[in-house]
Amino acid sequence: MEVAAVKDAFDRVTKKQKLSSSKAQEVIDQVSHEIGQTLAKIQSVDNLMSPVDLKSILAELKHKLNAISPLNQLEGTQKELNGNLSKFPKVLEKTFNPDISKAHRNIDFDFHIVNQIIASHFYRLGLFDLGDCLINEAGEPEAAALRSQFVELYQILEAMKVRNLEPALQWVSANREKLKQNGSVLELKLHRVQFVEILKRGSHSDALNYAKTYLSPFASNHLKEIQKLMVCIMWIGRLERCPHSDLLASIQWEKLSEELARDFCNLLGQSFQSPLSVAIAAGIEGLPTLLKLANVMAAKKQEWQAMKQLPVPVDLGREFQFHSIFVCPVSRDQGTEENPPMLMPCLHVLCKQSIMKLSKGSSRTFKCPYCPAEASVAQCRQLYF
Repeated sequence: MEVAAVKDAFDRVTKKQKLSSSKAQEVIDQVSHEIGQTLAKIQSVDNLMSPVDLKSILAELKHKLNAISPLNQLEGTQKELNGNLSKFPKVLEKTFNPDISKAHRNIDFDFHIVNQIIASHFYRLGLFDLGDCLINEAGEPEAAALRSQFVELYQILEAMKVRNLEPALQWVSANREKLKQNGSVLELKLHRVQFVEILKRGSHSDALNYAKTYLSPFASNHLKEIQKLMVCIMWIGRLERCPHSDLLASIQWEKLSEELARDFCNLLGQSFQSPLSVAIAAGIEGLPTLLKLANVMAAKKQEWQAMKQLPVPVDLGREFQFHSIFVCPVSRDQGTEENPPMLMPCLHVLCKQSIMKLSKGSSRTFKCPYCPAEASVAQCRQLYF
């Protein structure tokens, strides 16, 4: 949702609140100073001070406090604060729709898939008891298939949190060929981090032995990486001054954990991000468009519920685009295997059915709807599918 307006309004309120608070403290300090000075003056003179002298001192204090005029000083900043504060709820109401249920439509869900997605989400978070409970109550025993794999992943990541790479190295060794096919260099990175831990312990011989045993097999394809690590041996005892000190940063463990989880999910045929998280994030992103559409069609409630396809596109951003999608600019139909996108000689792209209609199903040439160029069906090239 668009929150820039809300943030601006909130920033104005906080700015005025700080000004008001600062001004109030300033006035309090002024009043306190005058009262303190008056008390000191009374205490410094003879205890036999006459009532007339005491009255004159208090009258002087009253005059000074009137000159400070605390209420007048506070009134201006407080009024500005109240004004901005009263506007803030209106900005919230205007920006955020209080009833998002308007975007709801009666769509048939495959509840088996939904249950499996939720259970998988719990397993990804390591909440195995919760996932098991859901599966048992929902009657989805097939969803338990992923449990054992995610238990293994969770155990590997928990071990890495305490700087134990043994489970991770065992998993990589067991899946070495599959990881190589995917172009993964996870095994090298695991050994690199283990090598760095040996360097931090300050043992030259242990570092050299580890490099010979575990790093040398990667030298043919990753020579520069190995050379950087060998340079670090010369800086044992003063690694913070090493020219490759970035390899020693603790953030390398976080990056390695994320890469391992990504490769692990990839071998399982699962997405790295939880499908439940992606679905919710995509829903939040598309909600403003759906709410606007629902409001426009408020008078056609029946049509809104019966609609099979949205009349407007919902732009979810590139982070939610997982494969290429082509929509024909002429027919507005999405490309399919039966109706693939076709590249014309002028480099404009239309769906095959649109090209066939423009050529009227014959081999004769037709004019491109977007430029003066002409082409025939034979000159158009299929892009994919």
